[in-house]
Amino acid sequence: MALPRILVLVLAGGAGGRLELLTDQRAKPAVPFAGVYRLIDFPLSNCQHSGIADVWVSVQFHPTSLSDHLANGRPWDLDRTSGGMMMLPPFQGTERGGWVSGTANLLWRQADLIRGYGADALVVVSSDAVYKLDYREVVEAHLGSGAEVTMVTTEVAADDASRYGIVQVDGDRVTDYAYKPDEPATTTATNEVFVFTPGATLDRLEALDDELGEDGLEDLGSHLLPAQTRDGLARAYPLQGYWRDVGTVPAYWEAHRDFLAPEPPIDLDDAAWPLHTRGGRHSAARVLPGAVVDESLVSGGTRVAGEVRGSVLSPGVVVEKGATVVDSVLLPGAHVRAGARVVRSVLDDGVVVGDGASVGGDGDITLVGRRARVAAGSELTAGARFPEPED
Repeated sequence: MALPRILVLVLAGGAGGRLELLTDQRAKPAVPFAGVYRLIDFPLSNCQHSGIADVWVSVQFHPTSLSDHLANGRPWDLDRTSGGMMMLPPFQGTERGGWVSGTANLLWRQADLIRGYGADALVVVSSDAVYKLDYREVVEAHLGSGAEVTMVTTEVAADDASRYGIVQVDGDRVTDYAYKPDEPATTTATNEVFVFTPGATLDRLEALDDELGEDGLEDLGSHLLPAQTRDGLARAYPLQGYWRDVGTVPAYWEAHRDFLAPEPPIDLDDAAWPLHTRGGRHSAARVLPGAVVDESLVSGGTRVAGEVRGSVLSPGVVVEKGATVVDSVLLPGAHVRAGARVVRSVLDDGVVVGDGASVGGDGDITLVGRRARVAAGSELTAGARFPEPED
């Protein structure tokens, strides 16, 4: 029996505004994670380990920051003569050209290309979550179910449920779907991995376009998924294992805390399922005499002469003698000068914290934007945003 023909569409075009300064100058999927990785590494590594070789990446905001990292798909064995990785930027020249206004709108705009591929299953995934999943297993369950869509689900905290698509299920059948409801009926959320039957789904989008217009299609959860659920054609596939959305600054910081645990929720170096990324050229980390490093991730190319506790240091980070970094995430090239203190903060690429400055403290997470300079002796209080967002 022939294997099903599977196409994966990675949604990498959103503005990522909830990550604030971290996405001012980069695409959300290109945001660094756990020192040496990027968020898009998770779905692309899942594709590789699932044995899926046809992956399309939809881009829109800050596409250069992402294309530089993707390197034509080489790190995930997707740089192929036939098939492999293909980028889908916004386009003009047909009646469906234009700026993408939502994830369902994207499928409608790319419908001809998707139909032409002739997939048995279309896997649509976001790129702002940390997890591992064999997409092929979900496809096999979907193809045997008679469903038009299979939604991968996970349990979320009750006070956070309103950020997600929330479902009610009876067995594996989805009986109700609500997109970011004010009062969630359950804590069972879709985790932005969907397997669609392509022809039937695209036909339904055509009908919705006739009814609502292209701008009315919006996101998958706005009209498409509710309609498939009402018709009894939606199934749930519970994810067994860790999943965390990192689309907000607090969630991004908290996810790093998870990976500082003695036994992290995902072994990123698991020989059977390693997380692949574009390799860098960095020497080994240098921990100088008198330095203290405790419960931290220290990437190659870093130089530590001060004190680092409970933190993640990306490549090229420098912590000078007498400086202290606690419970923080420092992205590539950040530099903390002598006598400075950084607590419960995220420092973006190339940030310099001047001598004796203080950044953050107990309370909300402090965020310092790319290449910002925190003046010597100055103070950024807990929860600050520097530079301050424009109105």
